[in-house]
Amino acid sequence: METIPREVLARPVVGVGLSPGSLGDQLGDGGTLLVFLRHFGCIFCKEAVADLREAAEAAPAYPEILFFTQGSPRESRAFLREWPGARAVSDPELAFYEAFGIRRASLLEALGPAVFKARFRARAKGHANGPPDGDIWRMPGCLLVEDDRIVWRFEAEHAADHPDFTTIPALLAAS
Repeated sequence: METIPREVLARPVVGVGLSPGSLGDQLGDGGTLLVFLRHFGCIFCKEAVADLREAAEAAPAYPEILFFTQGSPRESRAFLREWPGARAVSDPELAFYEAFGIRRASLLEALGPAVFKARFRARAKGHANGPPDGDIWRMPGCLLVEDDRIVWRFEAEHAADHPDFTTIPALLAAS
């Protein structure tokens, strides 16, 4: 099982709704879902946050959620304004993205047929693209962690890919 390096857990964080201190200070006792968002103008980023909020609100046993954003704390707060209580680490230098292996997309992963098809799905849910900002080639990603252990990792196959967020509580229970 993969563990989070001590130096990553000890790294100070700033953002939205965080306790003062390091990344390790932000992790919940019963597991935490780390959600690495693309840029704030991304239609799929907006879709993933909305889908995740719906899943979390429907399941009392949902683990704590900690977003990682490429924006400043102010930009992150504005982006997450529809979700009171959401917590986010602002990481414009992408240090945490790199530390957790959230890679950049290839041309096909960013603009291929699966992404084009998913755009219709996201638009049907009422989402739209905004102005690009940050690293528009950065992929999304999710990790379920307990203490310093990564118990599950979702690696997106393309820019529009995200897991079925309703399955996360079962994943945590099985770990």
